[in-house]
Amino acid sequence: MAGESGLRARGAVFGVLMVVWAVLTACANPYQYYEGTGLHDATKAEIAGGWENVEGTRVVLRDDGTAIFEKLDGQDFDFEDGWRLSGTGTWQLTDADGGQVVRLALTARTRVERRIPATATATSTPEPSSTYAWSFYVDRDQQDGLKLFFFYGDPDIGNTYVMTRETGS
Repeated sequence: MAGESGLRARGAVFGVLMVVWAVLTACANPYQYYEGTGLHDATKAEIAGGWENVEGTRVVLRDDGTAIFEKLDGQDFDFEDGWRLSGTGTWQLTDADGGQVVRLALTARTRVERRIPATATATSTPEPSSTYAWSFYVDRDQQDGLKLFFFYGDPDIGNTYVMTRETGS
């Protein structure tokens, strides 16, 4: 009988540990804790120029570190608000252990538009700040061309907002 209660106790402890493990890992997704692409060989000259995505966003990164933004959506959960910003700002290429990142800062907003259809669930969405910052991961496609991307929406889903070299650039 004593062996049976010890076995039961170990089973209960194991069950509790499994529940704790399941709770701790339930929200863990590879994208939630994304550390970068591992790319370290892109140059500022390669990054400079025009970038676009399929939704009509356009970003021009100038050699002098200034930038022009047209219809750039919010990053992470801000994407859900449905606004798109246009204006001018700055950019810089940074490098960390996880890889290179292009950091964009909107310093002068000229226009706010709404994405159609907006993904915002509320009828009134919050007004975006007059300044905003994005962090784009730098990666290479299968043809060795550069692409820039960030995650948007719920990090557990892993949606990526991809910018490719502007056609004709």
